[in-house]
Amino acid sequence: MSSGPRPRVVLGVAGGIAAYKACELLRRLTESGHEVRVVPTESALHFVGAATWSALSGQPVATGVWDAVHEVPHVRIGQSADVVVVAPATADLLAKAAHGLADDLLTNTLLTARCPVVFAPAMHTEMWEHPATVDNVATLRRRGAIVIEPAVGRLTGKDTGKGRLPDPEQIFQVVRRAVARGVTAPDLVGRHVVVSAGGTREPLDPVRFLGNRSSGKQGYALARTAIARGARVTLIEANTGLPDPAGADVVHVGTAVDLREAVTKAAEDADCVVMAAAVADFRPANRVGGKIKKTDAEPEPIALAKNPDILAEISGDRARAGQVVVGFAAETDDVLANGRAKLARKGCDLLVVNRVGEELTFGTDVNEAVILAADGTETPVPHGPKEDLAEVVWDLVVSRFG
Repeated sequence: MSSGPRPRVVLGVAGGIAAYKACELLRRLTESGHEVRVVPTESALHFVGAATWSALSGQPVATGVWDAVHEVPHVRIGQSADVVVVAPATADLLAKAAHGLADDLLTNTLLTARCPVVFAPAMHTEMWEHPATVDNVATLRRRGAIVIEPAVGRLTGKDTGKGRLPDPEQIFQVVRRAVARGVTAPDLVGRHVVVSAGGTREPLDPVRFLGNRSSGKQGYALARTAIARGARVTLIEANTGLPDPAGADVVHVGTAVDLREAVTKAAEDADCVVMAAAVADFRPANRVGGKIKKTDAEPEPIALAKNPDILAEISGDRARAGQVVVGFAAETDDVLANGRAKLARKGCDLLVVNRVGEELTFGTDVNEAVILAADGTETPVPHGPKEDLAEVVWDLVVSRFG
């Protein structure tokens, strides 16, 4: 963290069993240099006591508007925050927030906050899918709040489904991006974006494959920043091994053919498709059923077949009017010349061109690129975190929405 003022975070905790996971989120926030004030509901204290929140945050904990009333906490806490995050956000809390109710310190804080507000819902699947909750979430998003999609997994008891609190590390990443953006309104609210990430693997035999060095980190950065800007995100992931970003609907694929099918389906109602995955240009023409054995003889040449050109297909046959398509070009030489030729050939709106190689771009947390546009403009992005490049990509995408 810089030596400047510590970002001020209000961590609201509603009364759900997932409240204990907020302790891990609190730890990540404080260890990364944020000043955190925890505001639990009375119900939340049935799961984690006030002493725990106070000890972990180093700040006083209160739930009612009458505590330390001379400090006017029901107004001051929200006014002074750089970001408010509610984790877990129960169905009851979402309903109160959507309808402007203010019967405790947390709901008062939500009404007075003039900073980014992030809700991380956690509840049973039936409650999340109930029309009332659906309407409440839509209302909050329309007003500019970031409502993270819950994860799919084990709930309380034996139940399994959508409604699980996302991993605290992934919630932290959304909060971190929201703080970085400041009070800027989420400009992707109401938009569905599709992002592909990682590298495809083309099987040669049951144990070997043709692949590439892509880690998927740039695609995941694109997904996280889009979520922080309010988008509904579908992430098509190929062989990354990375944890699912909080709030993204993740589809796991292996080969280029699998990726094509998943992207084509997801793109049907998408406002934007970003093809950040490194898709293999070729696959073995014939997959061997058993492991190829090493012998004294020289191995047979491997015949290759072309994989589908997913970017060109998506660009040439837009699933809906006004859909923006973004491609990536990984080049080792004549970077810009090859990038311009690829942009013309693929027919996409934007092409992110970067130089790649061993220990360069692939697998790292930083990137450097030039974003070429179909209208002839070029936007250089200096060396820096992959989230910074992702923010520039979304800025350019938003400017192209009608």
